[in-house]
Amino acid sequence: MTMFKGKTAIVTGSARGIGQAIALELARNGADLVICDVKAEWLSETESLLRELGANVTCKELDVTSAEATQKVINEIAEENGRIDILVNNAGITRDGLLMRMSEEDWDAVLTVNLKGTFNCTKAVTRIMMKQRTGSIINIASVVGVMGNAGQANYAASKGGVIAFTKSVAKELASRNIRANAIAPGFISSKMTDALSDEVRQKMLEAIPLNAFGTPQDIANAVTFLASDNSSYITGQVLNVNGGMIMQ
Repeated sequence: MTMFKGKTAIVTGSARGIGQAIALELARNGADLVICDVKAEWLSETESLLRELGANVTCKELDVTSAEATQKVINEIAEENGRIDILVNNAGITRDGLLMRMSEEDWDAVLTVNLKGTFNCTKAVTRIMMKQRTGSIINIASVVGVMGNAGQANYAASKGGVIAFTKSVAKELASRNIRANAIAPGFISSKMTDALSDEVRQKMLEAIPLNAFGTPQDIANAVTFLASDNSSYITGQVLNVNGGMIMQ
């Protein structure tokens, strides 16, 4: 498919999981991919899969917590590709623990990567997209950022912040035809969920009306929709992809 032919897409945190699935789906639809992660060597698997698809792919080592490093990498991408059409802010970490035991270090680390990282990348592409008068920014939030979750005060705060940030960016950039939306995944199948006991898995499934975990591909499909012209009148929204855990 050629939905994104001639368009450049950046996906942060694309070494594995949801980020990898997003990069692959955008490539299947014709996008030129720039995949980023904090260590370049982590990107080898995603790069190989993209090249198997025949995609035009560039790998960039990127520490999203550094504003200076982020601006430098984004400027390089714009110079090398001539444009930036899609930014997917997917990079994120967790450091779970009950609030009363949570260290300041664990609070700061999660907020810095998940929220400040999203800010750094978005700010870095804004001037480029404004000159183009077009662009789509998609921020990966979480169901936890909508409903909260015990033991994840730092993660919930960061993802709730991402949602509020997305809405503000959408209002600021709409006049330049730049759209900003968020996706809030629910429970997604991963190595972590695969390792859970049957009892724990069943308890989690009981909270999901569709009685199934989501997949990284479910999120990739949502990103593709929000990045495309099929969603040209959608901005400032949160797309909940959670099997019905939260209905708004």
